[in-house]
Amino acid sequence: MWTIIMILMISLLIALFEVPYLRRNAMNKEMLVFFILLVVGTGLSIAESLEANIPNPLDWITFVYKPFSDFILGTVE
Repeated sequence: MWTIIMILMISLLIALFEVPYLRRNAMNKEMLVFFILLVVGTGLSIAESLEANIPNPLDWITFVYKPFSDFILGTVE
């Protein structure tokens, strides 16, 4: 519980630090991307702190290229 609160507090501090600069310079698109990435990062951090099973991007790459690798190396059974 405390880890989730700390993650949210750190995310809030990051937003409080970055948003005034983005607003002052009228960077609306950048602010949208910033908030999307901040929410995704915060969500993944909370999921990691709850020990959720988060798939690794390398698993998807292996899944896609494994048949091709097996064909090239001739290890298809």
